[in-house]
Amino acid sequence: MKIIAIGRNYVAHAKELNNAVPASPVIFMKPDTAVLKHNQPFYHPDFSNEIHHEIEIVLKISKEGKHIDPKFAGNYFDEIGLGVDFTARDIQQNLKEKGLPWELAKGFDSSAPVSEFIPKAEFSDLKNINFNLLINEQEVQKGNTQNMIFPFEELISYISKFITLKKGDLIFTGTPEGVGKVAIGDKLTGFIEGKRLLDFEIK
Repeated sequence: MKIIAIGRNYVAHAKELNNAVPASPVIFMKPDTAVLKHNQPFYHPDFSNEIHHEIEIVLKISKEGKHIDPKFAGNYFDEIGLGVDFTARDIQQNLKEKGLPWELAKGFDSSAPVSEFIPKAEFSDLKNINFNLLINEQEVQKGNTQNMIFPFEELISYISKFITLKKGDLIFTGTPEGVGKVAIGDKLTGFIEGKRLLDFEIK
């Protein structure tokens, strides 16, 4: 299982970090050791003073595919979940300033909390899914898939040109605006269409 993540897939988020809006998907990866399941607590690492939350819709790939045509891409996932792409923003910025890859800022242990998954058949319109994140019961991020620059099918097709997708792979599809710092003691709750899927603490 691998985690393929998409950066800057919402215009407002790209602008809030002073990044250019991409002309094609921005791809990075997290190792399987980044996955944090079952709403287990996230232990704040001591190597960063600026861990940021990024709430995202996550697709679970259901069968192997390569060079997938966009019109068939919907056949390659059948479940949708919610995830947090934790980012060590201070480390990321330092690496970016040096022109270096920033996997260390994205791929550290437990940096990808993932919820249970919901059959996509339960959604009437995959291009109009509301999701949001609360910290200590205060909403900090709110998104809708209609605002994605690159929709699900286009992401799957694009990724599969370069990387063979296999059953069980996860695609983090990008975060909306509102990313920010988390602190020890925070409680994070995440929702898709009002259904609570994430509910864990920072320790």
